[in-house]
Amino acid sequence: MSGEGEMGWTVERCLRDATAMLVRAGIEGARGEARLLLSHATGWPRERLIGYPEAVVLDVEPFLQAVERRAAREPMSHILGRREFWGRDFQVGPQVLDPRADTETLIEATLAWAKDRREPLRILDFGTGSGAIVLTLLAELPGSTGLGIDLSDAALAMAAANAAALGLGDRVRFRQGSWGEGVEGPFDLIVSNPPYIPTQDIAGLEPEVARHEPHLALDGGTDGLAAYRSLLPHAKRLKASGGRIVLELGIGQAEAVAEIARQAGLLPIGTARDLAGIDRVLILR
Repeated sequence: MSGEGEMGWTVERCLRDATAMLVRAGIEGARGEARLLLSHATGWPRERLIGYPEAVVLDVEPFLQAVERRAAREPMSHILGRREFWGRDFQVGPQVLDPRADTETLIEATLAWAKDRREPLRILDFGTGSGAIVLTLLAELPGSTGLGIDLSDAALAMAAANAAALGLGDRVRFRQGSWGEGVEGPFDLIVSNPPYIPTQDIAGLEPEVARHEPHLALDGGTDGLAAYRSLLPHAKRLKASGGRIVLELGIGQAEAVAEIARQAGLLPIGTARDLAGIDRVLILR
């Protein structure tokens, strides 16, 4: 698919050719994705693309390049440079794990515990990545402050950029580190979406994930539970009296992580299910 030497790239032709290319690449919802890429490349709103199919796209190359990237199974969010999470846009890229709808289950469970949203909670986010979890919680809990920790300096830079874009930079700090090493508490709320994919399963994930997302944020060791074993003793030490720990889980991991928590001196008090009915979150005290 190339625009070199081509004339007459109408909206409809762009969408038709791109859709066919994305279908061949095995992408579901190809027409919708083609429209999103064309809107991004041209700056035209979706309504214009739908209402004016014969409109000519004068500079088609940015669109064609974006389609080629998507056909190579680069995540849409990396091409757009953003991902929506809990109603807000977050800058994302290959440095961080994309925030997903499954993780919104963690936000929902946490907000259900925080009855008074103006209470001055101290929030700690292990493996903060893009900062989506801690920044969403700070936006929803306006009396709170937060600390995000990550091993990756590149991820921390992106989290800081997201904090600034959301106007939350004065209420959050980010630091490089391994879980709670060198961190002093206490924290009223400790949250984490740690790596939980068994090492041997990563290659079999969707190409968008296996090829383009940081393995540091995916790889949970041989059984997928290594991160929980490492972070839960730190969480126990750093949790304030009466505080909560809220963790995202992989499929089928709820009981195993609950047992690791018990061994660390923590009490599992509930789980929360995602939209597919899977136990996606474990709540501890």
